[in-house]
Amino acid sequence: MGLCRAVRLCVGMLAVLCAGQVVADATLERAQGRQQLNVGVMLSGGPFGALDPATQQPVGLNVDLAEELGRQLGLKVELVPVLPANRVQFLQQGKVDLLVANMEWNPERDALLGHVPTAYYKVGGTAALPPGSAIKTWADLAGQPVCTSQGSSYVKPLTELGATIKAFKSSSESLLALRGNNCVAAVHDGTLIKPLLANNPEWQGYTALAPELNPAPSVIWTRLGETDTQARLDPIIQQLHRSGWLVATEQRHHIEPLPADQFGL
Repeated sequence: MGLCRAVRLCVGMLAVLCAGQVVADATLERAQGRQQLNVGVMLSGGPFGALDPATQQPVGLNVDLAEELGRQLGLKVELVPVLPANRVQFLQQGKVDLLVANMEWNPERDALLGHVPTAYYKVGGTAALPPGSAIKTWADLAGQPVCTSQGSSYVKPLTELGATIKAFKSSSESLLALRGNNCVAAVHDGTLIKPLLANNPEWQGYTALAPELNPAPSVIWTRLGETDTQARLDPIIQQLHRSGWLVATEQRHHIEPLPADQFGL
C-alpha cells in the first residue's frame, strides 16, 4: 500500500511539472500554430503609438517593435489596440500574447505579470501645465486635481505627493480635461508630453514640469510563468540594442535615443 501511494505521488508530481511546462510553452506554441502573434499596443497618440492621420494605420516605436518581433519569430503580427484601463486584463485573459504598450516596470505590475528581462526603453512622467501655471515643482501638486490615465504607473507617486487624481480611460481624454480646466496638470510619459508641447501649435504656451517623475524601464510583458517566451524574446531585444536598430527606430520617431550601454549591453 505504501508503494502504491509512493507511485501515485510520483505520478502526481510528474503531472504537475508537465502541466507547468505546458503553461509556460503555451503562448509561443499557440502563436506558431496560428502563424500569428497578437500584440497589445497603445495607439492613443505620441511617438510610441498612434494612428497616422493620413492613412489611419498604426505607427510608432511600439508598433515597429511588435512587427520586428514577429519578423524574427517568423510570424504575422496582429496589433490589438489597448488602453491603460484594460491592457493587463487583455493579457491575462489571452486576448493578446504580449504587451508592448507604454507600460513601465514597477513592483505592483511585476506581481501580476511576467516580463522580458531586458528593457527596450526607459521613461518617466512629465506634467503638462497650462499657461501661467503656478506649479513649479512636483510638491506643488499636493491638494491639487491632476489628470492622468486609469492604470497609469504615475497614480501611486502622485497620490503619495498628495495630489487628487482624476483618472481617464486614455491620455487623450486626460489632456482634453486639462485644456478644459478640469485639472491643474496632466501627467503622462515624457515621450508623449514633451513632443506634444514642442511641436503642436494647439499647445503653445503650455510647459512641461521637470525632472521626470518615477523613471522606470519599458519592458515587454507576458503572463506569469511564461519563462520560455521571456527567454526566447530577451536575446532578440538585446540584439536590437547592440545592432543599433532600437536607436535608429527611436530617432525615426523623434524619440530621444538611448544607447545600448544604458541597458548594460
